[in-house]
Amino acid sequence: MKQILVSGVIALFLSLIGTPLLIRLLARKGYGQMIRDDGPQAHHSKRGTPTMGGIAFILATLVAYASTKLITGDKPSMSGVLVLFLTTGLGVVGFLDDYIKIVKQRSLGLRAKAKMAGQLIVGITFAVLALNFSDSRNQTPASTKLSFTTDFGWSIGPVIFVIWALFMILAMSNGVNLTDGLDGLATGASVMVFAAYTVIGVWQYGQWCGAQVSANGACYEVRDPLDLAVVAAALMGACFGFLWWNTSPAKIFMGDTGSLALGGALAGLAICSRTELLLAILGGLFVLITMSVVIQVGSFRLTGKRVFRMAPLQHHFELKGWSEVLVVVRFWIIQGMCMAVGLGIFYAGWVAAS
Repeated sequence: MKQILVSGVIALFLSLIGTPLLIRLLARKGYGQMIRDDGPQAHHSKRGTPTMGGIAFILATLVAYASTKLITGDKPSMSGVLVLFLTTGLGVVGFLDDYIKIVKQRSLGLRAKAKMAGQLIVGITFAVLALNFSDSRNQTPASTKLSFTTDFGWSIGPVIFVIWALFMILAMSNGVNLTDGLDGLATGASVMVFAAYTVIGVWQYGQWCGAQVSANGACYEVRDPLDLAVVAAALMGACFGFLWWNTSPAKIFMGDTGSLALGGALAGLAICSRTELLLAILGGLFVLITMSVVIQVGSFRLTGKRVFRMAPLQHHFELKGWSEVLVVVRFWIIQGMCMAVGLGIFYAGWVAAS
């Protein structure tokens, strides 16, 4: 438990003091955000705000995790390292996208095929590696079974697992990317989900098959539950520190560097903690906003009519007259309820199994 506290505090501190340093560096180089012309007109005042802020909390997370291992003398786990690899790898793809936007002064960065290729390379590498590196109990970081609160059903096999993992990674990374349209919205929502995964990791470790088994033999078959909680706590702390500077009026945006990294981290934690389908509830706001885009595009192509004034969903409410802060706070409330429901279902799953 000491590791969780140490990693969270270090990440919070590094992100809190490191983000303003990054803001000054990016401002000096003129790396400012491009604003879409077809978006809400109020957003044009944000033009030039430093972007690529995801660099701050990615580095804070990596340093916090490494520092925690040095301080406590504990060895890194393969599950923790793989989640950090996925986070950083997608962050690099997002960084290239952001950098091209800034250098070429256009609202679109990497070409769609190049961006997708980068995500696929990182995602496939993670998925393949996650099925290897078994421990003394023959447990690997990921399982070829689908999972909700634990694994269930038959094995889907390694090939279908890789496809499924890719779907989760792409869905969550793009979901966070779509949510990152208002000051602090995606960052605050991510903090809540990482907090949930910290709790899940701690609970799984307490009921871990590698340590102890309850009276009726029920336990969690997860390779490294405690270390996943350490990673989640580091991500939570780093995002909390970043939120101080990213909340309205934002002094910096996370950019695709941050949004792709956070989505990857969420998918990685879900896969390695055997809570894949539960992520759709824990990260319900990201799912809701992604579905608003799917509905908008599908409706327009089929009927020529739009369901919302603008997609993603947060911009629909802006165009209805809600202030940016009002939209963000109310969406945070929705995400808080999703997190509470998800944790409730997770605990109910344990009670049912016991």
